[in-house]
Amino acid sequence: MLLLARSEHAVPATGGGHGELDVMGALFVFMLATFIGVMVIQRVSRLLHTPLMSLTNAISAIAVVGAIIVSAGKDYPGYITALGLIAIFCSTTNIVSGFLITDRMLKMFKKQEKVAK
Repeated sequence: MLLLARSEHAVPATGGGHGELDVMGALFVFMLATFIGVMVIQRVSRLLHTPLMSLTNAISAIAVVGAIIVSAGKDYPGYITALGLIAIFCSTTNIVSGFLITDRMLKMFKKQEKVAK
């Protein structure tokens, strides 16, 4: 069962009323995730960028599904729906860009056919 961080204590996320979200806690988690993500990506060898891009595409696909579920929910406030739509846009952009970059990288390793004169 999914738990959302609330201002007083953890409450199961099963529909119903919306408690006040702990903004400072959510901001701290966001900043920590951003910092750890940057540190991990900086230490990746250039040879591993294509496989890593494939992995991030899979994670972004999961984010798109979650954002669609959140955006389509009628019980959520308008700002949650707007954030869900922004998440869909960002994740979809990441997926498409990842596929384009991966395709470009793979084309670099293909043998070039000699042009017959």
